[in-house]
Amino acid sequence: MSIPLGKTTFAMCSGVATVCSVGLAAQSMDEDPCPPFSASAHGTPRFDLSTFAGRFKANLFAMSPLLLANSEATLRGYQGEIKAALSEGGELSEEANRELWRKKLCVDAAIHPDTNESVPHPFRMSGYVPFNGPISVAMVASGSTGALLFWNWVNQTQNAMINYFNRNASSPMSNETLAKSYAGAVGSAMFCVYGLSTIIQKRFDAAKAKRLLTFVALPSSIVASSLNCYIVRSPEIDTGVPILLENGELAVPGAAPSKVAAAKGVFQTTASRAILQCPVYATPPIVMNTICAGLIASNPALATPIATYSLLVAFGVGLPAACSVFPKISSVSVADLEPEYQGLVDSEGKKIETLYFDRGM
Repeated sequence: MSIPLGKTTFAMCSGVATVCSVGLAAQSMDEDPCPPFSASAHGTPRFDLSTFAGRFKANLFAMSPLLLANSEATLRGYQGEIKAALSEGGELSEEANRELWRKKLCVDAAIHPDTNESVPHPFRMSGYVPFNGPISVAMVASGSTGALLFWNWVNQTQNAMINYFNRNASSPMSNETLAKSYAGAVGSAMFCVYGLSTIIQKRFDAAKAKRLLTFVALPSSIVASSLNCYIVRSPEIDTGVPILLENGELAVPGAAPSKVAAAKGVFQTTASRAILQCPVYATPPIVMNTICAGLIASNPALATPIATYSLLVAFGVGLPAACSVFPKISSVSVADLEPEYQGLVDSEGKKIETLYFDRGM
């Protein structure tokens, strides 16, 4: 059966529009006063990042596809305005303060913090839903082993580029590491897809096997995306990450970066990538085989549009939720760190029990 391109395109646009609407609705209901503006990554944040709700709200805004509309010239202009406002100092009105936070959000969503280079639109976190979503739809809608293998390859190629462009650029990454990440992720996806699809097609009749194949995208994506993220970020474990005080300053200037903290950050980020796959790839098959099963049975042409819409909406909400499970600025017990971080005291002479590090995205 051919895919109804018109209905599927409409469903795709509707899914992206729904995700944008959720973000806009959340922003319109955000009436809490903004804290004094800070351009520093370790200054007072716009939202309370110590809670899941605060992190989710921050990520929901930062990952909205609407942010893709900002041009390079607009973003560079925002950078200049932010710099000028900070250099002038003085107290800002609530409106001006809120506007600076909005412009910082736009800049952070598009400009790499380490290189100050613009991230290509398809590889920004705000571009995840509109660019990776259609690929994910194709994976869920695939009813044959060949189609599953092809779209898993395309998906992991996209993920490898996203991991590369959003990496921590302060950690060295060789071409060999990039090649290992790509080969490992694609290879694991292919192995998982081929193995599961072969088992399903041997054990069930053709009609039931075709329905069950829509669920293969979930386990294959969990394995591949997790491995992709881990391999790309693993150089951080070898080089370590800077350890910070609560105010963002280096805990021990001149000390070697912590490999313990780096490993914790990599594992947390890898876990968040695995968590993301659950709503994205489990929701469409559930919707198609339960809630909309009767509608699809009477009108099979609606299967792909329904899968498209449900996946994109699940993606748009699941992405900020998965990235909010762990805080970007993570804490680590001093007792677990290397010897050079032991025995630190604060300005009042009290022993410091907890330090911090930026785990990245």
